[in-house]
Amino acid sequence: MAKMRRKRAITKWVLFAIALIIVAVELFPIFIIISSGFKRDLDIRNTNPFSFNPNLTSYERVLGKSDFLPSIKNSLIVGLSSTAISLLVGAMASYGISRFRFKGRKVVSYSFLVSRMVPQIALAVPLFMLFDSLAMTDSYISLILAYTSFNIPYVIWLLLPFFCSISYSFEEAARVDGCNRIQIFWKIFLPLTAPGLMVAAIFAFIMSWNEFIYALVLTGNSTKTAPISVNGFLGQYAPRWGQLAAAGTIILIPVIIFTLALQKYIIGGLTAGGVKE
Repeated sequence: MAKMRRKRAITKWVLFAIALIIVAVELFPIFIIISSGFKRDLDIRNTNPFSFNPNLTSYERVLGKSDFLPSIKNSLIVGLSSTAISLLVGAMASYGISRFRFKGRKVVSYSFLVSRMVPQIALAVPLFMLFDSLAMTDSYISLILAYTSFNIPYVIWLLLPFFCSISYSFEEAARVDGCNRIQIFWKIFLPLTAPGLMVAAIFAFIMSWNEFIYALVLTGNSTKTAPISVNGFLGQYAPRWGQLAAAGTIILIPVIIFTLALQKYIIGGLTAGGVKE
């Protein structure tokens, strides 16, 4: 018994050490970007990342740029709007695919997955031509619709296992109580799939927040998003590394806040809904 306990203790510490190394490797780039925001460009080129005198010059220049904070606001508006629309449409589509039996059902469901595989760069120009013909470029609506187009297939496939795992007895009990399809969807299915909805919301928001190609093509001065604004710190002749790092650190903050606010749903959402059809 003593030998077995010792073996378990050694295994536990080995796994802990491996996990610690993995976490350190994953967090090191984040440490680099955050610390670089407090460095001079000369210090950033130093081979020792821990040796520098911190200063706020880069942050002052970033926050003093007239279009940076408005770009954060634009990203929040577009990201939250596209996430909300994607969750609503994606949840309804997942509900329909999982609960109704119709001809070509699997073809329809897999078509969403195939559409998600199309590179965004291949759709950027057609989308620009479409919205330009409708005089909708440099507007929130065009960007929200573009982001929704690649978020909805992801949300559908993330939520399908959650809807499929819900027993038909819930639906039958709701019908006995006089609920129609819309009431069953809102009052029964949405509360039961809340963990999946939260996980889908997090990933949809992150994808919208970080998107660059569509924003580069479809936005102008009034709707420029945060990634486009950060790209402006590359400079005409050389990258302004300190300002790039400071801007990159600032745009991390909304994502971290959004994720922490919903963190209690993440583990449950990732482990639940594993029942397949």
